[in-house]
Amino acid sequence: MAKQLLGKEVTAALNEKIKANVAELEAKGVKPTLGIIRVGEREDDLSYERGATKRCETLGVAYEKFLLPADVTQEELMATIDKVNKDDSIHGVLIFRPLPKHLDEAAVIKALSPEKDVDGITDGSMVGVFAGTKQGFPPCTPQACMEILDHYGIDCTGKKAVVVGRSLVVGKPAAMMLLKKNATVTICHTRTKDMPSVVKEADIVIVAAGRAGVVDDTYLRAGQTVIDVGINVNEEGKLCGDVAYAKAEPIVEAITPVPGGVGSVTTSVLVGHVVEAAMRKNS
Repeated sequence: MAKQLLGKEVTAALNEKIKANVAELEAKGVKPTLGIIRVGEREDDLSYERGATKRCETLGVAYEKFLLPADVTQEELMATIDKVNKDDSIHGVLIFRPLPKHLDEAAVIKALSPEKDVDGITDGSMVGVFAGTKQGFPPCTPQACMEILDHYGIDCTGKKAVVVGRSLVVGKPAAMMLLKKNATVTICHTRTKDMPSVVKEADIVIVAAGRAGVVDDTYLRAGQTVIDVGINVNEEGKLCGDVAYAKAEPIVEAITPVPGGVGSVTTSVLVGHVVEAAMRKNS
């Protein structure tokens, strides 16, 4: 029976650190503030926004919403980004994506100032992740994976790690962050030959494939730590991950559940980035 790597324990520890940093900033007269830019009213955006604002309120971080209609022009959106870039009272910015198809998302991402990019979407933030420097911020989801590994004392040094998925949102940055922790990293993707045998060699597996239950018992062995990033809805309408949990849990040493794993840590990472941005600006 595998050890459950529960997100709530990681979140509680992160929240204590964040609260201490907020108190330090407030002693200097600084209120860390998140700017939220949302175009339209996609239900998944609204759900994430509710979670983020609730976490801000819990941790003493302010937020300001910039809500734009779904038919907003490129010019109006760019003007909003320019406004938050120049506003010294806003320390971090969250832009919900994907944007409506009539908007140039690449131009929007390029326009955001990396020092306010708390969700790790800009090229500047990616440079920081790949170079291992504090430029911008890493994407919140792979950072949440690293926080889970750290919290549960899982040392990556010299370990074989496999990341399933090669997106810029999770897969590639997660691989770079594991490298920084001195793991030997392999990235698997849809063109990988005999993926089960590759994954089976890993000590640490991060799965961000975007398909429900794609990693099952044929990929896994005893002694592995499995971090499941996936959030899917199964045929019964229940949330599930990219790992077939019922098949994996009896085999591996430790595993994150879905829900209750990586996703529950992500919003605290986001708010932590806002606070860190405020600390960098006021150091």
